[in-house]
Amino acid sequence: MTAEAISEMISAQVGADAVTSSQLQVPQPVLHIAPASLPAVCTLLRDDPALYFDYLECLSGVDEGPEANSIGVVYHIRSITRGHRLVLKCFVQRDAHPTLPSIAHIWRTADWHEREAFDLLGITFTGHPDMRRILMPEDWVGHPLRKDYVNPEFYHDFKTAY
Repeated sequence: MTAEAISEMISAQVGADAVTSSQLQVPQPVLHIAPASLPAVCTLLRDDPALYFDYLECLSGVDEGPEANSIGVVYHIRSITRGHRLVLKCFVQRDAHPTLPSIAHIWRTADWHEREAFDLLGITFTGHPDMRRILMPEDWVGHPLRKDYVNPEFYHDFKTAY
């Protein structure tokens, strides 16, 4: 199935506003998904027998910086049996508490990846079963992969600058 056909299927079954834009003429097709439609789109991609995207290869948080005022997640998904590959991008405004819906109940692989994006970028995933830090200490202030992050000079009397 082509990327165009997949995009049309999503629009027909989830809603015309589910795919906000696309880049289909690249080596790995990209669909930009509206945040509110993300769980429904991912469920369709996983459950439809013609698609059967059974593998979330990677979930990466991306901060486009204060100038772009955009932060979000890039999902690389694959259907091993059908041979489909697709990239989903879902972005929101970059504010103090950016929020996206969790897809950990759709692909269990997303569980730790969403926690990493939460910890390092401050993206909260609503509906996540265990939304807490995974790499940084619980009392760490800030999110180190944010473009405007300033490394603290000390943490518990230890110098952090290198």
